[in-house]
Formats: sequence, C-alpha cells, structure tokens
Amino acid sequence: MSDQTSPSPRVPTPIDDIAERWVDTTIDLDPTVATWIGRPGRTGGYGDLSPEGHERRVEAVRSVAAELAAAPVLDDVDRVTQRDLGGELALDLESHEAGFHLRDLNVIASPVQQVREVFDLMPTVSVTDWSDIASRLSAVPSALEGYVATLRAGVAADVVPARRQVERVAEQCRRIGARGGFFAELVDGGRPTDGTAPPAALERDLARGAVRAAEAYLALGALLTEEILPAAGSGDAVGRDSYSLHSRRFLGATVDADETYEWGLDELARMTAEQEAVAQRIEPGASVRRAVEVLDADPARRLEGTEALRRWMQRLSDRAVDELGRSHFDIPDELRTLECRIAPTKDGGIYYTGPSDDFSRPGRMWWSVPEGVTRFDTWRETTTVYHEGVPGHHLQLGQAVRNRSQLNTWRRQLAGTSGHAEGWALYAERLMDELGYLDDPGDRLGMLDGQRMRAARVVVDIGVHLEKPFPVGGTWNAENALAFMRENVNMDDAFVVFEVDRYLGWPGQAPSYKIGQRIWEEIRERRRALEGESFDVRRFHREALRLGGVGLDTLRSEMLG
Repeated sequence: MSDQTSPSPRVPTPIDDIAERWVDTTIDLDPTVATWIGRPGRTGGYGDLSPEGHERRVEAVRSVAAELAAAPVLDDVDRVTQRDLGGELALDLESHEAGFHLRDLNVIASPVQQVREVFDLMPTVSVTDWSDIASRLSAVPSALEGYVATLRAGVAADVVPARRQVERVAEQCRRIGARGGFFAELVDGGRPTDGTAPPAALERDLARGAVRAAEAYLALGALLTEEILPAAGSGDAVGRDSYSLHSRRFLGATVDADETYEWGLDELARMTAEQEAVAQRIEPGASVRRAVEVLDADPARRLEGTEALRRWMQRLSDRAVDELGRSHFDIPDELRTLECRIAPTKDGGIYYTGPSDDFSRPGRMWWSVPEGVTRFDTWRETTTVYHEGVPGHHLQLGQAVRNRSQLNTWRRQLAGTSGHAEGWALYAERLMDELGYLDDPGDRLGMLDGQRMRAARVVVDIGVHLEKPFPVGGTWNAENALAFMRENVNMDDAFVVFEVDRYLGWPGQAPSYKIGQRIWEEIRERRRALEGESFDVRRFHREALRLGGVGLDTLRSEMLG
C-alpha cells in the first residue's frame, strides 16, 4: 500500500518567484527546455547557440544570481532553493570564465546531440504537434550555424575540443544526416496519432524540413573534419583545475580527486571479489569469464531483436512498480506508468527522460542500440531496468515532479546533479539486491558487473584527465583506458568503445554515479546510527525524495541536520 499523501501546499515565497522567473527566462533563452519539461508554448525552435547567445545567457545568470542572493529565506524549502540555485549559477559563471562553451563538443551531451534529441520528446498526437516538429526542423540549420560560430570562436581563442571527440562526432553527424537517417525516419509515415489528416502544406514543410536538417548535419560533419579537426587538441586530458570544476558541476559537492581515485581502485577490487564469489554459484570452480560464458549460452536468458528487448523491459518494469509499490516504496498513481522504448539513434546509450509537469507525457526508459547489435542477455540487463525505472530514476525524478505543493518548477524539473540522480540509481540497484530481487546468481552477477564498471570508470576518468600513473606502468591515456575497461566490463565491444569515448569527452560525469552512490549510502548509514531502533528506511527514502534534485552536499546537510 502506498502513502500518497502530500504536505499542505506552501504559500510561494520571493525565492520561489525568483526560481519560477528563472525557469521562464531559461525557456525564453532555450525553447527546447519547454519541450524537456513538457510546457506548452515555444516548442518549435532553438536557443541561440552562437557566442552572442551565450553572452545573453551569462548576463541573465548574473542578474538572477544577484537577485537570489539578496532575497529573504523564509523556510527550509527556500534555504535549499537559494543554496542549490545559487550554486548552479555560480558554476555557470565559472564555466563561462573557463571558456567551456567554446569547446563544448563530445559524443554524448553537447549541442550536436541535443539539437537532435529534443525531437524524441516532441508529442505527435495532433496536427499542431506536427506543425511544431516542422517548425523545429526548419530551425535546425540556423541552430547549428550558431554552434559553428561558437566553435570557430574557440579556435580563434585556442580553446578547442579534443581531436578524438571531433572525429567521433563528425561520424555521428554523418549518420544523422544520411539518406534514410534520423530525420527521414522521423517524417516518413509520421502522422497525427489522433487520426487527423495533416494538410498537404504541412506534409511539404515536414519533408522539406527533414531534408534541410539532414543537410545541416552533413555540413556540420564536413566542417568538423575540414576546419575544426586540424585545430583540435591532440590530448584527451583536461587537467586538474578544469577537472575540479567539472566534478563540482556533476556532484554538487567537492571531493578529493586523489582520495577518490584510490577509493575507486579499492571499490573495483571489492566488486571483482564479489563477482568471483558469485561465479562459484553459477558453476563450481568457474572464473568470472567462465561464468559469463555459461550465462551467455543459456537460451532462457537470451533475447533476439530490439522488440523482444523492449517487451522484456516493459514486463520487468511493470512488475517492479506493482510489487515495490505494495511493499517497500510510496509510488503514487501518476508514477505507475513507465514507458520502455528503443531510442531512434544507435549510439549505445541507455537513459531515462522524466514526465512532463502535468504527467500527460509519462516517464520513459530509452535504449539506444548500436548498429548491428541484435542479441541481448537478460542477466546483464535486469539491474539496468531497476536503475532507469523503479526504484531508480523514475521513482526519484517522478516524485520531484509530483511534489508541486512544496517545490517550485525549478526544483521539480530542472534542479539536481548527476551525482544525486545517478548515485540514487546505483543505490537503488544495491537496494534491490538487499530486497532479494537479484537472488538469481546470473542477475546478481549482472548487477555486480555494472557496479564493477562504475568503479572502473572512476579510476579511468580521474586517471586519464589528471594523467595519473597507470597501475602497471606509464601514464593513463585513451589506449590503456580502453584496454582497462575491456578487462573489467562484460559488454558488447561497441558499448565499451562508446563508453570510453564518453569519459574522455565528458570529464567528471561518469564517476559521479559511483561517488553519488557512496554518498547516498554513507548518509543512510549515518542516519541509521543517529536514529537507532527508530530508523525507518521507507521514511528515509520518502524524506530524501521529497527534496527533489539537489547537490550532494545539500542532500547530506538536509538529511543529517
């Protein structure tokens, strides 16, 4: 039985008003944010990705930061909002001074991907929805032109992305812009799902927009190869100062990178030892590698084709929502719908997108399957469904969206850090193990494989970007990082290659998962020690999730007092 009660609504405060206006300003500056949070209105265009557009955003950041700092704090909710929004704005200004926007190009989370990914969340029910899609398609070329202007400004200032990232992203552009690629698939056969026939003029606009958007991506890929690549940096490491700033952005906390690196090595050894113990349950005397072979050979643990993968994900997710909502978590009715989908891209990522503010668009779990990958092993992926769904991201992020009686829109929809969100998702995986959902030795080995991967990438990410000594001699670099991950991860090699490229181009993000889990678990155990026999883990989860997304330092102070 779920507890779906909510505290009495708060009266909005001056700080709430500032936060709400900041959401409005953010949407004015970047209309794709409206699509991400499901707000109707300016959903047919893009923000200005040029240097001038960036300067306008920086000025807005300075203005709201000053207003927020001067505002009175009237309650605990205000205190968290002022601390976390103020911290995020300060990091925005530090990142601007460091010129991060001038080299904002990587394989997973830069404007190249974001311009395309927003289409995944655009509704397709009505003629109006498809008109918005046509409008946004027509805006793709100008959005990418603004982005190119920023990259060129970076070249002029000698603030450039790494060569490896430029090469990989140029390949992505060619795939996106290919004949029959993403944009063609988007509009071919795309019709309003309410049954309304689109006007002929709209169909022409969609077709024309798809062609021009694809051409813009092909042109961007060519420009990256011909103009940006010759100026790109030869190394992958960003250095200690830049890394520290990236890490604070993703954690909402400051950690000692050197201590964390050593902890990562210890955690990796611990995960390896746990895997070796579970391997003995799968086959007496088996190594981890042999246990993987046994599991991979089991037809009962195998899925063929992406549709079979999607159906399996949906069944497992629905079961988790049903059972956990009756036993271990408060799962409101609005969060009992979670859609599992195959992403339209083929880049190798697995991710979650939250519900719209009114829940008309549910939370969704996406699987971006690399080209040529058609077989999937359930023992590897069971824990992933719990990570992305319930009790992972869907429960965590959906609870924040639902808590509108206490939290302003910024707190519900835009606040938070990777360390908080991804740390919770890894914490949720371990929790499912504690609750008995991973008692099957294959599923448990899969969970440990994922945890081992997350520990390995703490070591890889910090090691490469700080150019620390490699464990067996030399210095960390892209080549030994890939070999290290191949040794520690049981995944299709296409996934492993993409993962390493991601770490190299998005410093500080990948370690935030395992570091976040570490901090979540430390907070729970300290809370247990403080409360003794009165400690109630269900109450602990309820209180933590009702905060919404926050930095990890804020989470610690709010949950421990």
